[in-house]
Amino acid sequence: MTTLTKPEAEPRPQESEHFLSVRDLYVQFATEDGTVKAVDGLSFDLDRGKTLGIVGESGSGKSVTNLAILGLHNPRNTTIAGEIVLDGQELTGASTKTLEKLRGKKMAMVFQDSLTALSPYYTVGRQIAEPYMKHLGASKKEARDRAIEMLGKVGIPQPQTRVDDYPHQFSGGMRQRAMIAMALVCNPDLVIADEPTTALDVTVQAQILDLLKDLQQETGTAIILITHDLGVIANTADDVVVMYAGRAVERGTVRDILKTPEHPYAWGLLGSIPRLSASVDVPLAPIPGSPPSLLNPPSGCPFHPRCTFAGEVGGDRCATERPVLPEGRGSACHLTPEQKRDIFIQQVQPRLR
Repeated sequence: MTTLTKPEAEPRPQESEHFLSVRDLYVQFATEDGTVKAVDGLSFDLDRGKTLGIVGESGSGKSVTNLAILGLHNPRNTTIAGEIVLDGQELTGASTKTLEKLRGKKMAMVFQDSLTALSPYYTVGRQIAEPYMKHLGASKKEARDRAIEMLGKVGIPQPQTRVDDYPHQFSGGMRQRAMIAMALVCNPDLVIADEPTTALDVTVQAQILDLLKDLQQETGTAIILITHDLGVIANTADDVVVMYAGRAVERGTVRDILKTPEHPYAWGLLGSIPRLSASVDVPLAPIPGSPPSLLNPPSGCPFHPRCTFAGEVGGDRCATERPVLPEGRGSACHLTPEQKRDIFIQQVQPRLR
């Protein structure tokens, strides 16, 4: 593992027996244009049977973080530093052989695009059965029976016959269910779901999220749910990490983030969600500007070029000083607690009703 030169680390939470613990994670990619700082000092914890929502725009580092947990980055152009401890086992710097043994059995991923994640050359049943045979030494018959069982468990009709279908014969929602079946076939302790409801109908989205929740209650699996939509995690996650430009800018329980968010970026994400109660004549309130380039991220607070409240801090502190994310519930913002409360109540909350 290559060592990175890192800025002063965020305060470390007290030592605990969390199932997954990520500490001061840095992920950088070497490109022809320079070094991409995809993840820049990220820390979080996850316990068994709980769901952590990681929220942010495209390019915020959500998927990169979780691919680092799984050890799926190309080592030739990727530098990873920090600690990733899964059930007491350090994953950062672990050998390829060790990670291969863990993937599928101990940890698994539901990828965003099921059509490209599933091979078009093999039946859905074979693709679900393969990790079961590899990790548990099951026979072909046992693995096929397990694939049928899992297809039925995730709500695929007539699993005895659909097990022999190819991915193109499944609808988008059915392919996503098949991906969940593949991820859960070996009863992993950790499942990472990367935008599992993207491009699905609203009704199907709700069914997929309910399915993950039901299977979690049945198996006690820990889940990381990656999304750009705070509405997706409303009834699914226990805790939330809001990411921007490779950093965590706010964390707390799902109720904290949805009811009393503290960071201007979280305010912007909430304000951009359509509401049934809103008038059709009232336009949505998008976050101004665009996410920064991770080749050359802004100094100080990475959100300050887009933040409409930077002037409330005074001076050039937002542009020059990196705000620190405190332990536990909190946000990485230079606004005082009183300013955050007053701005939220007077300016942000009325727009969210």
